[in-house]
Amino acid sequence: MPGYELFGAEERKEVNDVLETGILMRYGFDGARNGIWKAKELEQEICKTFNVGHAQLVSSGTAALTTAMAALGIGAGDEVIMPTFTFVASFEAVLSVGAIPVMTDVDETLTLNPAAVEAAITPRTKAVMPVHMCGSMSQMDELKAICDKHNLILLEDACQAIGASYKGKAVGTIGHAGTFSFDFVKIITCAEGGAVITNDAEVYKKCDEYSDHGHDHLGKDRGADLHPYLGYNYRISELHAAVGLAQIRKLGGFLKQQLHNHDIIYNALKGIDGITFRVIPDPAGDTGSFLSFFLPTEDIARKAASELAAAGLGGNFYWYDNNWHYIRKWQHLQSGSWMHRLHDDQKKQVMHYTNLAFPVSDAIMGRCISSSISLLWTEEQAQERGNKIAEVLKKVIAESTVNA
Repeated sequence: MPGYELFGAEERKEVNDVLETGILMRYGFDGARNGIWKAKELEQEICKTFNVGHAQLVSSGTAALTTAMAALGIGAGDEVIMPTFTFVASFEAVLSVGAIPVMTDVDETLTLNPAAVEAAITPRTKAVMPVHMCGSMSQMDELKAICDKHNLILLEDACQAIGASYKGKAVGTIGHAGTFSFDFVKIITCAEGGAVITNDAEVYKKCDEYSDHGHDHLGKDRGADLHPYLGYNYRISELHAAVGLAQIRKLGGFLKQQLHNHDIIYNALKGIDGITFRVIPDPAGDTGSFLSFFLPTEDIARKAASELAAAGLGGNFYWYDNNWHYIRKWQHLQSGSWMHRLHDDQKKQVMHYTNLAFPVSDAIMGRCISSSISLLWTEEQAQERGNKIAEVLKKVIAESTVNA
């Protein structure tokens, strides 16, 4: 799955270009850098690759979400509808701008259930934030229609789905803005980094300023820049951007290999009685980074996850018991364990939503296992892995039938 599996001469070349200039910061020092601007190049490549008007690089996917929300005017007291299944960074970013994460059920796409989104809208709702989990996409036609109907912002968290598309459009480019993460285990990586992408020039301008202390970047003397807005330091470095520049140029090859290996695992499992597969809204746009499937019951799924690990088949994720990706285990959010004190009104609203029960999501996530797909497997290794996973699943399902 992750681009770091295929680091090579391309990444070293781009990094060495930066090291030879000695200018590691993305802004300023124009003369000394000898025309080397890796962050600018990567932003241009992002726009070209994903057919989007503007891209602003930042230091992480979390910083991208925070920056995008600020640029879109999401702030104190606003409610942001988001899924119960996501990485913790999604709700962290909502909290960081003073807004309220409204946790909402997923369906068998493993992304936002549109009917649940419609039911969650209140007079304080400002935005809907679908999260394109595990390399696949949300139901964007339905979600966009809801946002258009209620005049809401549609902000795509595409951090786990770089390269995915929906009906011919790259995820992240369908809403008012989208975000990518380029951390070490994403489909392509900068080691650490992220990006906001948008077709709205004003949103881009605000992202550019907000992510660098409010600098307007209009002059040649950085020290003389004006500061039309308050901002923060979410800058990416030239070294990180250099890694990403090499990686994005290899994205097409990554996706081709990933989908090939994904299909081998899928074909090994598809005939097993008792297994069903994740619903993918646009199969042609899947990245193949995970193969997600459902067992008949929570007990069988938990047993299967345990047996897969015992068989040495790592990379099979049982999200229901995972500390980072499903609301059930987010004790710090549910208990209000903050290092800094939230405004009382924000804390009250957050605690209300995070302590709700989510039986619909539980019934889905409790049965789900996601198997990650490596770029490094040979045909034989992928086939062997698929066969071994199938053996374990058949055994566990058969045992559960006997014991029933």
